[in-house]
Amino acid sequence: MASYEDWNRIEEDEEEELEDASYYEGKKDVILFCIDCSPSMLELHDDPNYEDLQTCHLYTALEAAMNIEKRKVMVGPNDAVGIMLFNTTRRNEKDGQSAEIKKGNFVYQPIETINAPNVQEVMRLLEAAREDPNLLRETFPPMTEGRIPMGDVFTSCNWVIRDGAPKTATKRVFLVTDEDDPHPGAAKERLITTARTTLIDLVQAGVTVEPFFISTEDKPFDPSNFYSSVLLPTNVVDEDDAGGNFLPESISIARVDDLLEQMRIREVPKRAQFSVPFQLAEGFTIGVKGYGLITEQKKGSYKYFVDLGDRMDVVNSRTVYVDEDTQAEADKARVLYGMELGSTAESAEDEEGEEGLRVAPANCKVFYTAEELRSFRTLGLDPIIKLLGFKSQSKLNFEDNVKHSLFIYPDEMTYSGSKRTFTALLRTMLNKNRMGIVLTLTRRNASPQFCALLPQAEKVDEGGWHEPAGFHLIPLPFADDIRAAPVQESVRASDELKDEARRFLDKLMIKNGAYNADAHPNPALGYHNAQLEASAFREEFDPAAFEDRTVPKYDQMHKRAGTLMKAWKEALLKDESANMTIITTGSKRKADVSVDEAEIRSKYDSGGLEKLRVDQLKEFLKSKSQSVSGKKAELIVRVSEWLEKHP
Repeated sequence: MASYEDWNRIEEDEEEELEDASYYEGKKDVILFCIDCSPSMLELHDDPNYEDLQTCHLYTALEAAMNIEKRKVMVGPNDAVGIMLFNTTRRNEKDGQSAEIKKGNFVYQPIETINAPNVQEVMRLLEAAREDPNLLRETFPPMTEGRIPMGDVFTSCNWVIRDGAPKTATKRVFLVTDEDDPHPGAAKERLITTARTTLIDLVQAGVTVEPFFISTEDKPFDPSNFYSSVLLPTNVVDEDDAGGNFLPESISIARVDDLLEQMRIREVPKRAQFSVPFQLAEGFTIGVKGYGLITEQKKGSYKYFVDLGDRMDVVNSRTVYVDEDTQAEADKARVLYGMELGSTAESAEDEEGEEGLRVAPANCKVFYTAEELRSFRTLGLDPIIKLLGFKSQSKLNFEDNVKHSLFIYPDEMTYSGSKRTFTALLRTMLNKNRMGIVLTLTRRNASPQFCALLPQAEKVDEGGWHEPAGFHLIPLPFADDIRAAPVQESVRASDELKDEARRFLDKLMIKNGAYNADAHPNPALGYHNAQLEASAFREEFDPAAFEDRTVPKYDQMHKRAGTLMKAWKEALLKDESANMTIITTGSKRKADVSVDEAEIRSKYDSGGLEKLRVDQLKEFLKSKSQSVSGKKAELIVRVSEWLEKHP
């Protein structure tokens, strides 16, 4: 019988996967680098990486933007990037696209799809600024008196993104500044209100602001002076809670060298995988968005190109169904799906009377339309998360987490009051140590499943690790998904040996107790992208310059716990349990009877079918829906006849 996937598959790219358009936002990413160009950002200081050279914060910010652009040439060629500077006296041309932006803002690069010439332009500017540190001050002269209102900066960002960004893209602004109080004086409260109002307009247009605050020993950055009252909170809090206006200090960058590292971590946008209603009771619904916490980053898919003589164009491929009778493209609405049982009607007539052959009579097969197949898969449900009840969190076992969980967050744009209701449910479940049981259908072409709704409280550590408040949506397994592990006899280490191991493990623990996977990218993927990047920008690739961030720091580890590890090894050699061996009987492996058609045909052409075993002949005949009864000679004859009919 044909496999389930062969007939029960529908082209998903033609389906409306989710209820709203947020699913399609993940196709493009738009980043506008909004960089402060004030005198403090242009102040020269010694370069920490090169001797006898000077640099400035603006150079570091442009270098970080350039590196992000270079990476996106490989990992996101369809994304778009732009660069805007504020607090500069340089203006755009009157007839340019960005001539209408507010005074004090300069669009160095309008938002355009990633391309090598734009990146090389920034590279040439930075190379020239490396030779002449005053070049950036001459190219982008700063404002000497006062600063432009941040409301005008956000308004200009809105105009630049409106003119250059697609409507269905993920739009973000990377705000880089070292000034924590841009508007001191009597008009500060009015400018704060104006900046927050224009920022709300920017957010309502689908734009997210990612702040990068530069803090140094000489000039520490305090977000509470201005930006805590302007930037919108990203945590789930009640609207009446005063803490909602507080920004954690962890967003300040203590070392300027960490600017690129922080941008790399936040380079990938937090895209919602689904946006569905969350039904708490009959007639009581709020809106939520779901995010994937773990995603495997892979190499980009290859593309086909056609040679048109003067240029090479990308081939747009598509799949069509062709009617065999008319040789014309078939109407997909008339395509039916079904399973093929046994042999076809034609082969059934030839093999009539053979034993062991199951025949499906003609015109007796069951066919289904695409809509009927969807109803089978979804059980007639629309995308929804339906709360069924509550259980104690102790009922959730470790082995129940067989798939990656999702993280859901309130969506105020679909249902008003979702944030307040979501927060109240979260706090109540945390106080009572309860988890929810929900019926989940996240996409129209998916299958419903039961999930555990595990609450997570907001957590901010001293090291800056931030865990947002929300629910983990954990798919629960069916009874057949979990099998009992075989119970095998083992040897347990003594308590003294455990204590010795615990001593050196404590020395190797991460300081804040949390591992940030974003800071350790895939080295194989990074090496592949580095070679493509060098080829795209016509640079020489140096394999020795590639840095693998996943390599453990052995020297530092031995410096911290080398003596303790040596003591543990000595204790291990003295422990009696380390020298014990448990003898187990091995299981007999089943013989491999699989054989491909190419090998069978090769044996047939050379007259060596007799060298095959009976089980291999039967396996081949069974795969071709032929009879498998009879002795070896009969099987050989049957294989030969099939190969003659199917040259």
